[in-house]
Amino acid sequence: MSDEMILRVDSLMMHFGGIKALNDVSLQVKRHSISALIGPNGAGKTTVFNCLTGFYQATGGSIKLHARGTVTDVIQVLGEPFRPSDFVAPATLASRIWFKMFGGTHLVNRAGLARTFQNIRLFKEMSVVENLLVAQHMWVNRSLLAGVFNTRGYRKAEEDALNHAFYWLEVVDLVDCANRLAGELSYGQQRRLEIARAMCTRPQLICLDEPAAGLNPAETEALSAIIRKLRDEHEMTVLLIEHDMGMVMSISDHIVVLDHGVVIAEGGPAEIRHDPKVIAAYLGADEEELA
Repeated sequence: MSDEMILRVDSLMMHFGGIKALNDVSLQVKRHSISALIGPNGAGKTTVFNCLTGFYQATGGSIKLHARGTVTDVIQVLGEPFRPSDFVAPATLASRIWFKMFGGTHLVNRAGLARTFQNIRLFKEMSVVENLLVAQHMWVNRSLLAGVFNTRGYRKAEEDALNHAFYWLEVVDLVDCANRLAGELSYGQQRRLEIARAMCTRPQLICLDEPAAGLNPAETEALSAIIRKLRDEHEMTVLLIEHDMGMVMSISDHIVVLDHGVVIAEGGPAEIRHDPKVIAAYLGADEEELA
């Protein structure tokens, strides 16, 4: 994989029984860019996200994440199916067993990929800042003895986690809400909090699933500014699913279009805006009619 590509997906397949939700999907995401995955309802966009982030185990293909100085095979960390050849190769068999027992979405996140969801999944009975502290559990000192004796290292780790939480609250303009319950925030504020919580896991690639859904135009513009800031000031890579085409065209460096589980077009906003196949997919018309 080229160093400038943080994610490479090759021939991704996802079947649910006899239904082919994804069929030979390939895409690449450039480091420190904003890429959008768009398409009509039912095109398979969220299924792609679920495969990338480990909520689904892809039926076939390859997902390689190049982050934190290493290349992670996302499908492998979820535990690939056993094959007859594994039983004559002890090292391979041991690897399969290990990932079957201990693999999962948390390993994908640890490798440097975080996500948000279509439906907000905050801990609504916790405060705003507590939501961000929980997200840092892999990065803080969790030693029972250190906690019992309240060691200097333990106190420093707690202080660092709190500072990190407030840093991201400032980025998403929620510092004034730090001690409010997450469930008391407005819908738009909860959307921003979910992004801040994902960022507290210290990812290098963040997948945003319809982040502007339900937002008014002013909230959408504020969200667009936050996403640009992630790329421009924090060197983040952003991959988003979004139906607001005005937002997609204004912030995206690269766009991939799905229809019925197949990539039908990709390129810059100007190319996608005038692509006959994309217009046909959204309007439900044949290319011949549009011509």
